Amino acid sequence: MKLKKLSESIIRTFKSSGFVLSEPDVLLDSDYIIERSGEKFRSSMLTFDREDGKTMCLRPDLTVASCISFLQKKSSSKIYYSGQAYRRSNKKGSNFIHDQLGIEILGSKNQIQDDFKVISTILSSAKRIKRKKIQIKVGDISLFKSLINALDMPERWKLRLIRHYWKPRYFEELLKRLEKNTDIDAVTFDEDKKRFYEMRKLNQNKEVAGRSISEILKRFDKKIKDPRSFADGKKIVKIITSFLKINCKLSELDEKLLDFTKKNNLKKNIFRDFKSILNLKKLNQDINFIANFGRDVEYYTGIVFEVFSGKKEIARGGRYDDLLKSLGAKKNIPAVGAAINLKNI
Repeated sequence: MKLKKLSESIIRTFKSSGFVLSEPDVLLDSDYIIERSGEKFRSSMLTFDREDGKTMCLRPDLTVASCISFLQKKSSSKIYYSGQAYRRSNKKGSNFIHDQLGIEILGSKNQIQDDFKVISTILSSAKRIKRKKIQIKVGDISLFKSLINALDMPERWKLRLIRHYWKPRYFEELLKRLEKNTDIDAVTFDEDKKRFYEMRKLNQNKEVAGRSISEILKRFDKKIKDPRSFADGKKIVKIITSFLKINCKLSELDEKLLDFTKKNNLKKNIFRDFKSILNLKKLNQDINFIANFGRDVEYYTGIVFEVFSGKKEIARGGRYDDLLKSLGAKKNIPAVGAAINLKNI
């Protein structure tokens, strides 16, 4: 009963902030999700076959289900959800039913305003249910991408580091190889070439994991044509490692990034897209910036954050401008959202 009252109080905050209830479908076409989002949901989805042979699944996540609903024009662009998601877990004794409560802003192009709106609404919710000692951790995936794209190294390495940033252990292995100026082995390189020529025979408009064949071919073409090694691997790794160690109060971030660019002889404007984070100073909260933060969810593309009450994480969220395209949109659609951790409120 206590949790129900707290949830109702949070929902009142959502409504007063202009968010409208979205009730996405419980049953989804599992092939639709897998074809557009790759294999990341397959192992956790609860599926069954209909009489007509179509494989359906219970919605594995309410953010994904809400995005599909938005694309099908069943919901508005500024929504909240309150319901259950259903997915398997590898953890022993874990429940496959997950209560979810959260907000999303979909399709709006005012990134700075929308990021602020989502985080400020979550903070208002926390205060409404009388949570104290509020702290916020923030990161920004786009800053890492901006750094990688500004560094002087082969395109193949840039693509690889960005693609595998979400896998910390493998990412560290890549840095070790980069430091020693050793690229991938010849066998893998030959396999890339073989796949490239095979895919050229396919329908260029066909989509695989949210990308058309033509888009995938462009990426492969860059990989194949790039040089195998280059002289500054050790220097590049030192710069990347130094960036990922940045951990400071939000009020110190401007100075930290300026010092970082000066020390590494980089252009001052490579981090021109971090206005959304600096705008959070208006919240007048204890906010910590961690460059290495937010690497556990692959679809995040920009700001990522967690809100704590004492040591308990009570909410998390971020920007995910690529997700709707992976679910069937013709182009990237701006999107940002957050979910309440109901177990900790």
